[in-house]
Amino acid sequence: MAKQRVLSGVQPTGNLHLGNYLGAIRNWVEGQHQYDNFFCVVDLHAITVPHNPATLAADTYAIAALYLACGIDLNYSTIFIQSHVPAHAELTWLLNCITPLNWLTDMIQFKEKAVKQGENVGTGLLDYPVLMASDILLYDADKVPVGEDQKQHIELTRDLVNRLNHQFGKPDQPVLKSPEPLIRTEGARVMSLTDGTRKMSKSDPSDMSRINLLDSPEVIRNKIKRCKTDPVRGLVFGDPERPECNNLLTLYMLLSGKPRDEVAAECQDMGWGQFKPLLTEAAIAHLKPIQDRYHEIINEKGYLESILRQGKEKAATIANQTLQRVKIAYGFSLPTP
Repeated sequence: MAKQRVLSGVQPTGNLHLGNYLGAIRNWVEGQHQYDNFFCVVDLHAITVPHNPATLAADTYAIAALYLACGIDLNYSTIFIQSHVPAHAELTWLLNCITPLNWLTDMIQFKEKAVKQGENVGTGLLDYPVLMASDILLYDADKVPVGEDQKQHIELTRDLVNRLNHQFGKPDQPVLKSPEPLIRTEGARVMSLTDGTRKMSKSDPSDMSRINLLDSPEVIRNKIKRCKTDPVRGLVFGDPERPECNNLLTLYMLLSGKPRDEVAAECQDMGWGQFKPLLTEAAIAHLKPIQDRYHEIINEKGYLESILRQGKEKAATIANQTLQRVKIAYGFSLPTP
């Protein structure tokens, strides 16, 4: 039997942090042998909010290099850059034309981000979920690894599939495949170092709120030393009154590779002064091989470019077949060869 296909991606906006890694990329790596994987750098999504054009290209290549450094294996996975495959933008337009406006204005992430941007909010931010749907549907993805905060986008994607298949498909011949979310709960939501109730985020203005994958040991020590804790001695999982405690214990468990029960027993009588050095060394040790491999890859530009060129060719072949299927269903004339 053919393997099920997985599609996911990360925006090239700032350095990847432990939340991106532990909540997404490490899960991709661990499960990649089970699936036919397509991992893209979603640079078109990156411009839905104000961005720096001087760094966009370099940031895009850095994310691709980090995919490889974190363990994405080209024997199981295809890596490519979203904007290198024009079908992403074209399918977005075709889907836009059947997407009710209120579906987009009701999206929780749009409402939250629009408040921050005020009058400067762009149409691209409103249309973000349709572009995400195009990313998924172009590759007939069976599963999409997402966090809990992205489930609404997958639901919209499935609604669009149903709408398009109903309007343009046949009962026994759907135009597009409906994907399923692939959600892993453990470590799926890594929280901020400065506020245990908020998700670790690249958009947080304070760099002290996150540990970036390329942070030096000195920077990691400083961030963990200064991270928010509470005055209670003895560290436990799951206490709703101690969100920072739960977050830091979870980080230690994931980075050290120790079972939850072992971490709970090890840390139950500790104070923060004893625990923070343990977390610091676990983070530094875990990230060192990733950082070493990243620097090897990013310094071999020809190697990285060849991988992305091959990825683009493979991705474009599949994406263009899907795009043509949709255009035929819509009734478009197709150019003659």
